[in-house]
Amino acid sequence: MSAQHKNQVRVIGGQYKSRILKFPDSLALRPTPDRVRETLFNWLGQDCTGMVCLDLFSGSGALGFEAASRWAKKVVMIEAARPVVAALKSNQALLAANQIEIICSTAEQYLSRCQEQFDLILLDPPFASTLLDEILPKIAKHLSPTARVYIECAQWPELSDWEILREGKAGTVKYALLCRASGQ
Repeated sequence: MSAQHKNQVRVIGGQYKSRILKFPDSLALRPTPDRVRETLFNWLGQDCTGMVCLDLFSGSGALGFEAASRWAKKVVMIEAARPVVAALKSNQALLAANQIEIICSTAEQYLSRCQEQFDLILLDPPFASTLLDEILPKIAKHLSPTARVYIECAQWPELSDWEILREGKAGTVKYALLCRASGQ
């Protein structure tokens, strides 16, 4: 990632632009590169005003903090690792980002008890897992009528129920903005 130090990420746009967020050392944490985040938020028009967002595999929090920085009404960040949750809460306090709710849970556990619908769901699970394939079918009931889903992966999952609105590739990272396919 350009001009970044190990274990930190820079917010690239919005009200928290240029703020540095720190996260714990972990092989599983792979923040979305600046260029990819910039592309995603260009696709979204740089403005998340009024959106309710879910960052289901928060990790460093790069995607969720970017959505909050762009005036999302609410961002729910889900992370299972306690040290990572502590870092997310520290960064939330640093930014005074009261629109962010951080929950220590697995994605599966959270979705099984969540009744909320979201306008944007951010899915960037660990690349070496099958979590994207497992989670995509489970999020349908959590999508608002005009919802978008962002996925980031090494290999595309099964997408027959989804329409790819935009897609890109940066190195080994594939990413796309999806919506439910017509009739789904």
